[in-house]
Amino acid sequence: MALPLVVGVDGSDACLLAVDWAVDEAVRHGLPLRLVYASLWERYEGGFPSVARGRSSEQVLAEHIVASAADRAERRNPDVKVTTDTLAEDPADALVREGSDAFALVTGSRGRGEVKGLLLGSVGLSVAGRAPCPVFVVKGDGPGLAGTHGRILLGLGDAGTATEAVRFAFREAEVRGCILDVVRAWRRPSHVRSGERVQAEAAGDPDEERAAMLLDAQLAAVAAEYPHVRAHRTALEGAAGKVLVNRSAAADLVIIGARRRTGHFGLQLGCVSHAVLHHGQCPVAVVPQNQ
Repeated sequence: MALPLVVGVDGSDACLLAVDWAVDEAVRHGLPLRLVYASLWERYEGGFPSVARGRSSEQVLAEHIVASAADRAERRNPDVKVTTDTLAEDPADALVREGSDAFALVTGSRGRGEVKGLLLGSVGLSVAGRAPCPVFVVKGDGPGLAGTHGRILLGLGDAGTATEAVRFAFREAEVRGCILDVVRAWRRPSHVRSGERVQAEAAGDPDEERAAMLLDAQLAAVAAEYPHVRAHRTALEGAAGKVLVNRSAAADLVIIGARRRTGHFGLQLGCVSHAVLHHGQCPVAVVPQNQ
């Protein structure tokens, strides 16, 4: 049986967008959908009035939220199998645990009660930085959310974060039938001589050539498995985070890899991942590379 696409729901507007997006993604891959609401209401149940059968108002709210999300998913596509659950746990911890038995996790960009104007909510950031499976953070404008650009953007980092992300990106491009735009950013070093700043010539720059060679080497094996995917390869000078954020405006999904070190706790995200998660202009997928 296929692993489910797990969506964290909380009743927020961002969550509703995430549910719609997740239904479409489930259809592409032929996956069931699992909608999960998590809250520590049992810890604070004394602060909520009791309702029938001894349930707190927060628990009743949780059940209403997941039921409403399930109805929305069914209206979006009645062919997608949907299950729901409410968990008396910390939201981020619950979703990370759910990720151990999921195709991927899906979160909105901000949750219910998050500070207005926040670029990315704390739950989304925590899940993206800790989950053992790919995490989709649903955000961006109408065309990106609707997938009308026909382009996926893969930010290619070093070999320690790239292998799983490359395979994931090719698979996404194949099921969507779209172009895969693979970008590796590079920086030209500057040398200080006699107080003057001297930069290497742009034409035939060895650092650019090295970036292009690394890009080809990292894609070669996986590209052969997906002969029908049109992959455009580009080595661009500049800060990787800025390059990816700028190009995300013309993409339906940005995919980045993240290293997961065994035995390390807390967020395991680099500065590039942070930049794209906070400032990317379309949905973002963080794909872990376990080490």
